[in-house]
Amino acid sequence: MQPLTILSIIVIYFGALILISRFVSGKDDGNKAFFTANKNSKWYLVAFGMIGTALSGVTFISVPGVVGSPNGDQFKYFQFVLGNAIGFIIIAKILLPLYYKLNLTSIYSYIEERLGFYSYKTAAMIFLISRTIGAAFRLYLVVIVLQRYVFDSLGVPFWATVLISLLLIYSYTYKGGIKTIIITDTLQTFFLVGSVLFTIYFICNSLDLSFTEAFETVKNSSYSKIFFFDDFMGSRFHFVKQILGGIFVTIAMVGLDQDLMQKNLSCKNIKEAQKNMFSFTGIFVVINLFFLGVGALLYIYANKNGIAVPVDEFGNSKADLLFPEIAFHHLTIIPSIIFLLGLTAATFATADSALTALTTSFCVDFLGMNKKENTKNKNVVRTRYLVHITFSILLFLVIILFNALNNDSVVSMIFRIASYTYGPLLGLYSFGLLIKNRTVRDKLTPLVCVASPLLTLLLSMNSTVLFGNYVFDNELIIVNGLITFILLLCISKKQQLNTDLS
Repeated sequence: MQPLTILSIIVIYFGALILISRFVSGKDDGNKAFFTANKNSKWYLVAFGMIGTALSGVTFISVPGVVGSPNGDQFKYFQFVLGNAIGFIIIAKILLPLYYKLNLTSIYSYIEERLGFYSYKTAAMIFLISRTIGAAFRLYLVVIVLQRYVFDSLGVPFWATVLISLLLIYSYTYKGGIKTIIITDTLQTFFLVGSVLFTIYFICNSLDLSFTEAFETVKNSSYSKIFFFDDFMGSRFHFVKQILGGIFVTIAMVGLDQDLMQKNLSCKNIKEAQKNMFSFTGIFVVINLFFLGVGALLYIYANKNGIAVPVDEFGNSKADLLFPEIAFHHLTIIPSIIFLLGLTAATFATADSALTALTTSFCVDFLGMNKKENTKNKNVVRTRYLVHITFSILLFLVIILFNALNNDSVVSMIFRIASYTYGPLLGLYSFGLLIKNRTVRDKLTPLVCVASPLLTLLLSMNSTVLFGNYVFDNELIIVNGLITFILLLCISKKQQLNTDLS
């Protein structure tokens, strides 16, 4: 596929998103529509649109890429996905009823009512830092693909590609916010899911395999092992570690994250929000299994046709680029277009949602915009525009920094950082929900939330010495949350609480 063809498809794609944004938002650019979509979102649209937000370009490229990595990842990621599914159910049954009961716009308002002002600001700041890093990493993944296969040949520098990407996102999110995102993410998820299914079809066709034959080929290949029960102490892939990591990473990165919860809170009531979560969970599990299947088929196709895994300028393997390498250089024009649409949809559905959530959290948690009597006040709306573009600039700077420093798989990097940044949120909410008759010494909470990740890092670095050759994976977030919980307990005091908050 020629770079100008790719560029033309991207322009048409984003032109459609901008038109949809203008139609959906209309003249209603008030904060209530931006933050909560006027509490009028349809649960089935939210459920379907959340697929694109939850999966992102990381799933689209990195998950298939690691299936055949030298580490022998195979289908071990599916263990983590099963843990995710359990985590989603916990969110639907425990956290969503709490958020709806308190009628929250920002989910971190619960922490203020339960633990105090400084705890609240700390929780909101943790989200801003965590989501900025996560969104930047996810967007970085698609930008390096666009850079390598489109903009390098046009002489466009990396920083300009990043800037163009963020300007496109800003152009269709700044006005309608979550009201627009609900619709645009539904469209983008459609492209994402369609892309996965069509990719499987085209690869099977290229390998002269029917769907049944492809299933058997993947099943009998060296890539299809799902469950790992050997070496609990030393293996990162062990079933128990992956399931526990999946559960608690999901609770922290979804249930305690303003981004995905903001979509749920835009539904009319708790029953519709729970319908959304249960439907989303089922689709999420199936789609991830398809992505792993794509990964196995890609490696089978590459081995059959003598295609090497791409490398960077230093000769390091870049499994993340195997999918785009095959799609753009070894398949016909139609599969290439479908891959491009799927990748673009997966990544920008995550980035636009994150940018909206970051703006919402800062405006509500730090500027108190939800407390303004007139949320359509032009000065308040103008301030929100400024916050929105400021976070766009911040994402730009983080992506540039990450490009200069990163030499690891993006998917593992995201979840590793999440273990450190989201762990304190897990501890804060656990304390608030489980300890009924105590509250913390509020001003000490920020210190606890800084100390906990540092202690977790020390334990992780020395785990083989301290715990008999034990190696941590995603379950490290449990340790981080537990340390936060214990430290909060140490600085707590008895207090009679309003039962509505627990």
